Formats: sequence, C-alpha cells, structure tokens
Amino acid sequence: MPDPALLEAFPTPTDSPFVIEHVSEEFTSVCPKTGHPDFGVITLRYVPAPGGVCVELKSLKLYYQSFRNEGIYYEAVTNRIRDDLVELMKPMWLQIITDWKGRGGIRSRIRAEHGDVPAEWRTR
Repeated sequence: MPDPALLEAFPTPTDSPFVIEHVSEEFTSVCPKTGHPDFGVITLRYVPAPGGVCVELKSLKLYYQSFRNEGIYYEAVTNRIRDDLVELMKPMWLQIITDWKGRGGIRSRIRAEHGDVPAEWRTR
C-alpha cells in the first residue's frame, strides 16, 4: 500500500503567494482488473499556505514509486495523492492531474482538486 509517511515537507521560503508545479513523467501503477502496468504523467500544482510547507521532491518521488506494484484504478490514484498531499501541506489550493498512456485506444486524464483553484489553472 502506498505510504504517505514517505512524504516530507519543508517551510515555505516566503509568505507571498506563489504557484509550485511539479511534473513526474514516469509514474507507474497496476490495473487491478487486468494486472497490467499503467503508465502516466502526474502534474502537481499548489499554492502553499502562508507560513506553511512545501513537499520535498525526493520524498515525493519515493511516494510516487510506492504505487509501482499497487493494484489501483486511475481515479483512486489521483484522489489518494490529492488527499495525502493536502494532509501533509494544507495548501491554499492544490490540483493533481494524471494523464494516462493509451490502452485499447483510450487515453484518460483525471483531475482532483482541493480549495479554490483559480480559473486559469482549471483549463490546462
């Protein structure tokens, strides 16, 4: 089972609002129906709360890798990552977008959000 305890954070460097975007192009998990590997790109966007924290990248990578052998649907992966990162950071807003490689002629994109994501980030 993916372990949110792998996630670490550090204090934000400023109280001024700023958007952080991290893209992971090598995410893998396993389809619980077929047992075949799923490959995706994860985009994480968030604005830290004033006096809050940012996710540390090595820990984020290890957390993502903990899904590698997990049988989990796209929708569950996306929502689980959102929930774990919100619990860790308590950001002003956060958006997770997972883009999954095509299988059987179908590509999927799942989006999960927390807080009031500005309109300009909802259309991307």
